[in-house]
Amino acid sequence: MSNNVNRRIGLEQEFFIVDAEGVITDRADELLQGCHDLAQTQGRNPENFTPEFIKSMIEINTDPANGVSELADFYLQNLQILLLAAKHLELRLYPLSQYPLHLFPTIRDEPNYHIQARTVGYDRFLDAGRCIGTHLHLELPQGAIDPQVGVSYQVSPEARAEVVNLYNLATAMDAAIIALSRACPFYEGKVFGLAARTVHYRGNQTFGWEGVYTHLPEVGALHPYADSVEQLVEQQFQRYYAWLAALDRTEVERSQFLASGGSLLKSAWNPVRLNGHGTIELRQTDGNYPDVILSIAALVYSAADRVRRESLTVRPSAGVHTFEVQDQQLVVPEFTYLNGELLYAAATEGVKHTGVKTYLDSLLQFVIADQSDGSAYLERLRTTIRTADSEHLYQTTEAKILEQFAPDTDKLTRDDGLALVRAACDRLEAQVESFLHQPESTILEWSSAGE
Repeated sequence: MSNNVNRRIGLEQEFFIVDAEGVITDRADELLQGCHDLAQTQGRNPENFTPEFIKSMIEINTDPANGVSELADFYLQNLQILLLAAKHLELRLYPLSQYPLHLFPTIRDEPNYHIQARTVGYDRFLDAGRCIGTHLHLELPQGAIDPQVGVSYQVSPEARAEVVNLYNLATAMDAAIIALSRACPFYEGKVFGLAARTVHYRGNQTFGWEGVYTHLPEVGALHPYADSVEQLVEQQFQRYYAWLAALDRTEVERSQFLASGGSLLKSAWNPVRLNGHGTIELRQTDGNYPDVILSIAALVYSAADRVRRESLTVRPSAGVHTFEVQDQQLVVPEFTYLNGELLYAAATEGVKHTGVKTYLDSLLQFVIADQSDGSAYLERLRTTIRTADSEHLYQTTEAKILEQFAPDTDKLTRDDGLALVRAACDRLEAQVESFLHQPESTILEWSSAGE
């Protein structure tokens, strides 16, 4: 593996569309047209604004960026277009992981969405429309991903090793991203008490989490680490055959799935997956504010960059609960712990849990030593996670909202729910406005303590 390689990063983020009062509205198509028109007039890429599978949701993408500072620039410019187009239509954008009140999503009438809904069950599939997330993309060597088999056998051994190491790194960071990005504490008008998007989207039979993929973990849960390219390829086919078997059980013709664009890589909704665009895609991040999104992007990019530059082999090890560099290896938590006790802790107590804090601290130490984009901000983040002083303890967006909108019962009133939505819209707009007036190189150096 080359230790001088410079790979890019990109992101996708979903938003709920609401009216001036904060009520969900199915006006995504109007807003998309406005974004496309405005993007063209500003010389930006209209294809960075895309529909989602429900009509009250919109997604923005970034072009591939050479580092997190450039990513922040691309991201904020596109966010500005989105907000301006929404303002023109008297609409607003709600960025957090769940709409806090009851939501019955309107699914677009397209074959691929109805196939998914029939296969997992319509009621379960609606949960996917009640959650929004952010996906990060780590670029891989050109030609490394083959949509037919997953990983190409035509590229160099170094390129194949890079795929496996970044896949394992992204897997090892799963609980960290969940814990740090927790956004909205309410689900369908109730205090949920867990990382609601993780629970309702991913699901988990072991923990009794009812979600979209509870009964199809092959296509929706975190997969184990891969020891080799061969094992990673085998994972792709095992998941694909599990999805085809699920189609058969629900009497959905396989030909319908294939005709709608289905394929080996497009049968995956896992937290970490290979993407046909030539990336490792990390799908764990809750929909959140720009400061949180860019912090996690800096964390992920810095970790990947160090693994590449130092030619580290990412290796899980029995009994290991943290990130440790040993010789030319980055030793990471074993999968049984990562996807068991640590996942549960990240989704329940989150950053307050001792095991989660220790694991996060070790990850931050690993990336801070790299002194790359955003390292000063990540150092401050590490300090707030480490401290025993509750006044300065790291607070997720979820925790801050609970302080402001804590209901007297486990239910959220409609008025409070709408007030929460409007406040989140206000904060999104204020952050974008503030960051756009800062030099690109300093965006990652703000401190959330001052908000």
